[in-house]
Amino acid sequence: MSIIVALDAKSHDDAMAIAGQLDPELCRVKVGKELFTHEGSSIVKALHGEGFEVFLDLKFHDIPNTTAQAVCAAADMGVWMVNVHASGGRKMMETCVERLKAGNYNTQLIAVTVLTSMGREDLADIGLDVEPFEQVKRLAKLTKESGLDGVVCSAQEAKMLRETLGSEFALVTPGIRPEGSNADDQKRIVTPKQAMLDGSTHLVIGRPITQAENPNQMLKDILATL
Repeated sequence: MSIIVALDAKSHDDAMAIAGQLDPELCRVKVGKELFTHEGSSIVKALHGEGFEVFLDLKFHDIPNTTAQAVCAAADMGVWMVNVHASGGRKMMETCVERLKAGNYNTQLIAVTVLTSMGREDLADIGLDVEPFEQVKRLAKLTKESGLDGVVCSAQEAKMLRETLGSEFALVTPGIRPEGSNADDQKRIVTPKQAMLDGSTHLVIGRPITQAENPNQMLKDILATL
């Protein structure tokens, strides 16, 4: 079980200020679209320089060759983990896995199933008349069959996925909120302890840690509940 702290910052300085209050021995960090678009690979290098393992959360989704090239570019940066959208399909995911193997990269590759902000009505809008957990199950199964290391999923689906996909498959769960904290814009949320009990392997936590008075103490407090 590990905690990945989401660095929801706009600039290099903001991100490094947050990272500077965290112990790289206790967590990994996530660099998402906003920060990476502002700062590029330099932020990843800076975080590596401080001893952090980085999850590059860019959710690639394109034709197989383009997606695989992007995944390998992330691996060239030395990131610990990178992700794609499982809805890009089997061929796209398999091509990414093949290229990573061919390059002897150690980077973990996972796929996003259904975004945690989406409910049934959102899926209906894009032509999928199913409950989110049914679509998650379908895409997670496809991800495993395609040879990836795991999926991003809601912690509420972790138990079902753990039973379906076995013990070796990584379940990376955002939408984690410690007892008593604000749900913000996440629709499907779970506490850290419950997520762990349900089979999550990596907990993605942002604002409850990064906006705490003492981020590293909050990190320790959460770890103590696990």
